[in-house]
Amino acid sequence: MPYFKVKVKWGKETYPEVEVNTDDDPLVFKAQLFALTGVQPERQKVMLKGMTLKDDDWGNMKLKDGVTVLLMGSKEEDVPTEPAVKPIFMEDMNESELATALELPAGLTNLGNTCYLNATVQCLKTVPELREALMEYQGSVLLSGVPLNSSPVTENAQSITAAMRDLFAAMEKGATIPPIILLQVLHVAFPRFAEKGEHGGFQQQDANECWTEMVRMLQSKLPSVQPSKCKSLVAQYFGGTMDVELKCTETDDEPPTKSTEQFLQLSCFISQDVRYMASGLRSKMQEQITKMSPTLERDAVYTKMSKISRLPGYLTIQFVRFYYKEKEAINAKILKDVKFPLEFDAFELCSTELQQKLSPMRSRFKDLEDKRVAEAQASTMKQKGDVVAKKNVKTEPYWFEDDLGSNNSGYYTLQAVLTHRGRSSSSGHYVAWVRQKGDTWLKCDDDQVSSITSEDVLKLSGGGDWHCAYVLLYGPKLLEVPEEDDAHKEKETVLMDTSSPLSH
Repeated sequence: MPYFKVKVKWGKETYPEVEVNTDDDPLVFKAQLFALTGVQPERQKVMLKGMTLKDDDWGNMKLKDGVTVLLMGSKEEDVPTEPAVKPIFMEDMNESELATALELPAGLTNLGNTCYLNATVQCLKTVPELREALMEYQGSVLLSGVPLNSSPVTENAQSITAAMRDLFAAMEKGATIPPIILLQVLHVAFPRFAEKGEHGGFQQQDANECWTEMVRMLQSKLPSVQPSKCKSLVAQYFGGTMDVELKCTETDDEPPTKSTEQFLQLSCFISQDVRYMASGLRSKMQEQITKMSPTLERDAVYTKMSKISRLPGYLTIQFVRFYYKEKEAINAKILKDVKFPLEFDAFELCSTELQQKLSPMRSRFKDLEDKRVAEAQASTMKQKGDVVAKKNVKTEPYWFEDDLGSNNSGYYTLQAVLTHRGRSSSSGHYVAWVRQKGDTWLKCDDDQVSSITSEDVLKLSGGGDWHCAYVLLYGPKLLEVPEEDDAHKEKETVLMDTSSPLSH
């Protein structure tokens, strides 16, 4: 039996019942010790009867219930260390270096083919409402108490949510973090992510599957923010609704059926004719399917028409790049170049009723754009020495007043891209590319975080063995209005009441 409950002695502290599963790598056990003591795994020396535990091999260490394991090591903040690289003082940096040094976020250590998890975490971290909700979450990570392979679904969801919260908090400090606890609870909840190859290391996994499962866990634990008709924060900010109509193409005697469907992602299907993301999305919104016809009493062809009736504040789009090849038994990759925009307008995908609701805010965006064009033209006519005073701006709510978390314009701005490089989903490498601000983006390649531009991001559209966009996360485009410009406030209030006390 691979499960044991051992005593762990660390300095003056004793932990009487710590569960060990020797089917897992020793690094998982060290992650449990890190959760208990705060001693990072690389600082731990775990000993039993004179033998030292390695990270990847239990060796001849004989465990049994009740045996005492000695842990040696100090918390990182207790031990001053010599920096590997000599510090560069702020006064010696130029403006660009200073900005990068102060704002560069934390990277995530690759723990062995875990880039799929690292890229997913970096993309989801760009959503401020998710970060805020996780900060308020009170649950804790459950590392022991029941056998790891029989944890209930609710406990898995709690552990993943709490581990995500703790990881986000650690990343705010700006140092490279090993996401050991999150990886461990992910393996508990979804054993397929813990599969190992013939050499004993973790196998590569599909990043979109990881994204989907983690979001589903968060959905069950994070409540919505009022006012909202949604039960969870994930449904509130990431969830949309489709109006669906099914019409049999083989008989006019069968009336069309109407229904609604919920979604957390839109799928961009890639065919020979698809060159742009918008056309790939449209192909999914009108498709042919085969199903049993109650009128004809046989399988028949139906036209499935879908229109979006609720747009979420944050729109996730998956490029369907992988398909299963039976002969090789792998998910092969479609490398085709499919362009995606930095600014996306979802208006044409929406139902007529939703389009009418979106119109007032879209008119305000157009008015603001016209005003900016006029101001730009006027500023070019000023003398070279004139200084044009900048106005303070505020952002208007991007949601409908009675539906916090929705999108009230149909306009989106790209804020994160998860890419894959390689020929199958179970191999290759995943990377996150996240917008920092304006035209500045960050390439989050595990523990290596570097600054890039939006031009670099647009090159991720595919067409070769370089990184191809796989999952895109669009955030709401925010309407910026000068704070002191009250001349049109009454007119704007008529167009849309923005008196909600909630602000972004």
